[in-house]
Amino acid sequence: MSNRPDPLPDFRIFLAVAAIGFQTLLATFPAQAAKPETNGKPSHETSADVIVYGSTPGGFCAAIAAAREGASVILLEPTDHVGGLNTGGLSHCDSNQMVRSTLMGLFDEWHTRIVKDYTDRGLPAPYNPAKKDQSRWTFEPHVAMRVTMQMLDEAGVTVQTKRALQSVTKGGLRITSLSTANKVFTAKVFVDGTYEGDLMAAAGVDWTIGREGREEYGESLAGKQTPKPRMNINGFDDQGKPLPLITATDIGDENVGDKNVMTYSFRLCLTKEADNRVPMPKPTNYDPARFEIVRRAIQAGETRIGFDLYPLPGNKLDGNNSIGGQFSIGLIGGGNDWHAADEAGRKEIWEAHKQYTLEFYHFLTTDPAVPKSMRERYAKLGLCKDEFASHDHFSPALYVRESRRMKGQYVISQKDILETPEKEDPIAISSFPIDSHDCQRIALPGGGVVNEGTIFPVRRTNPKQGYAYHVPYRSILPRKEQCDNLLVPVALSCTHVGISSLRIEGAWMAIGQGAGVAAALAADADLPVQDLAYKKLRKRLLMQGQVLQLPEVPEPATQSESIDKNSLPGIVLDDSQAKRTGHWSRSTNFKPHIGTGYLYCGEKDSRAKGDGNTTATFDFRVPKPGRYQVLMAYSAHESRSKNVPLTISSGDEQVSFHVDQTIPMPSGKHFRSIGTVALSAETETIIRITNADTSGFVILDAVQLLPVEAGATTE
Repeated sequence: MSNRPDPLPDFRIFLAVAAIGFQTLLATFPAQAAKPETNGKPSHETSADVIVYGSTPGGFCAAIAAAREGASVILLEPTDHVGGLNTGGLSHCDSNQMVRSTLMGLFDEWHTRIVKDYTDRGLPAPYNPAKKDQSRWTFEPHVAMRVTMQMLDEAGVTVQTKRALQSVTKGGLRITSLSTANKVFTAKVFVDGTYEGDLMAAAGVDWTIGREGREEYGESLAGKQTPKPRMNINGFDDQGKPLPLITATDIGDENVGDKNVMTYSFRLCLTKEADNRVPMPKPTNYDPARFEIVRRAIQAGETRIGFDLYPLPGNKLDGNNSIGGQFSIGLIGGGNDWHAADEAGRKEIWEAHKQYTLEFYHFLTTDPAVPKSMRERYAKLGLCKDEFASHDHFSPALYVRESRRMKGQYVISQKDILETPEKEDPIAISSFPIDSHDCQRIALPGGGVVNEGTIFPVRRTNPKQGYAYHVPYRSILPRKEQCDNLLVPVALSCTHVGISSLRIEGAWMAIGQGAGVAAALAADADLPVQDLAYKKLRKRLLMQGQVLQLPEVPEPATQSESIDKNSLPGIVLDDSQAKRTGHWSRSTNFKPHIGTGYLYCGEKDSRAKGDGNTTATFDFRVPKPGRYQVLMAYSAHESRSKNVPLTISSGDEQVSFHVDQTIPMPSGKHFRSIGTVALSAETETIIRITNADTSGFVILDAVQLLPVEAGATTE
């Protein structure tokens, strides 16, 4: 049976939605009586070798791949919008943080055709897909839609929209049919291409929602995460009730998981061009009181308010929720019930996200508390007249970053991404950083507000990209005793930390292609998908251009390349013990290191000075008072900062050092001495490292303290 979550507290967002059903609804939410549309194929077709439910990037690539293997394919989309985020506003391709040489096949073809669409019209190429670097690849939504529909049509895929799932019929372990309004569809093999795992859940396949605890899969990035600085503001009104936009008042045990998902938002297609600009719609029933907490943050000096803007062709901009922002266009907590809601419930949640987006924009452009320069900057923006015309120019696709995740034959976790990337049955390579947006906004009873759940990108530094790892075939397979003719390439089997890396369109396109090939082969051989010979699948994947060989780059550290802090003398404070604020990332590039890696912040060759908001703090007590030698472990390099501030407070004494991290460790040593300090055993010692006034990278691996009277030197 499916693992349904317990009802969530209603303090998250003032939504009340039904927790039944599996329909997906985006865009304008046409009535059930609306006539289903197709891509020119007869709408009466109800049987095929392969049926793909959900036209997300993983779904439409699965459909194309299966059709190219000779299968008859029907692609059913529950809404009137085909393509998910690929055609729904996400127009700055996030593959700039991936190993693009591993993303070939349909992903590469899709992007090559995007560029050809421009050049065939005499326009400059927006990017060069043959150059597999870290440059930004950007395009306009209507071009992405045109290319997507062309590829589906050329492959012979029958596309039917407005086909929301109502029920599934099974015969033993096999799905025999799925029902939508007035139609029953049959196939040999089914593919769940939805962001939400709707078909999977309806078929009785086990799934989970939310976040695991740190112990469940041994993931240091699981549980609660609070890398953003606490805002020194009161999150309660005069009656002691949480202000609007607060979702919780207690962070709870940081090691324990919960049912929260990362924030949903829209990807807005915007422009400043007067000839193509449509004014942003005014929100209905705007209540300025909803943004009281944002006013308090601004008055307290908070500047990380607004949303990210990426330049696009056609003098347009892609507006995205800011992962580093304290208040942005993501409605924190608003998507927690999305997976379980029926058609009406999803419509209500979708509208709540749109309402919030319009209200937040209205606040940014009209509220006196917002600095004038910020009001004027956002006021220049509007929707694009030549995009999403049938949806009043507003994005039809809600950015469902995370929803249900299958509990299948193999669960991809943090270890698979960072430690053991190679698998015996790969169908794709993923390499987006582990990267999660906020899951909660917590008003602390003792004062302060903190956004919780962000995982800032865990990636390599040179080049700046995530770690490449195999996506095994087993991770898209349900357990055979639950269903034997279903593949799940989008809501695949992984942890929350895993989906934080897998949740990107480039990865889903590659995984979807793998699922489509497997579906066609299993349908042709009339085999359970779990019994398909991997050797045969691999051969056909390679024939379709899929890359299955991990790239030749330094692999994450193994146990022999790390140093156990417990094997070292004195007090050793590893980076994993620090309380952090700001934009820290994790790496294992430089070896050896203390523990499982090290933290870094900053940018290579950046002339901008650090703002001091990125901090790491250790609180501890020494076993006995006295003078201690302070040593620091870091990976020395010319790209490092020469003046990393380190402050030590103990009792009445406070000492500050500035560490030049371009200076290498002494020969044969793992730490470099930076000075001595007198420490009290009666009070806590606090060591604080910041990015204040730094240029280049700030590295935090470990800090060591050795009692001077024990013979420690000060070399």
